[in-house]
Amino acid sequence: MLIQILGTGCPKCQKLTANAEEAVKRTGVEAEIEKVTQVADIVKFGVAFTPALVIEGQVKASGRIPSPEEIATWLSEA
Repeated sequence: MLIQILGTGCPKCQKLTANAEEAVKRTGVEAEIEKVTQVADIVKFGVAFTPALVIEGQVKASGRIPSPEEIATWLSEA
C-alpha cells in the first residue's frame, strides 16, 4: 500500500508523517510512506492546502492533520 504525504516539509507535514507511521504500526498494514515535496508534483493531486494525505492515489485529507486513529480507519478500508 502506498501512502503519500504532500507538503514541503514543514512541522505540520512532519506531524502528519508521524501520525501516518503510527497508524501503519497500529493496523499492521504493509505500507510505504512517500513524501511528495515538489510543488509541481503536489499540484497534480489537485490539493490546494498542505499537508495532505493520499492513500493508494486517493486524497483523504488536505489542509489538516488527521489523527492516527482516523488514518488507521482509512488504511483498513483501502
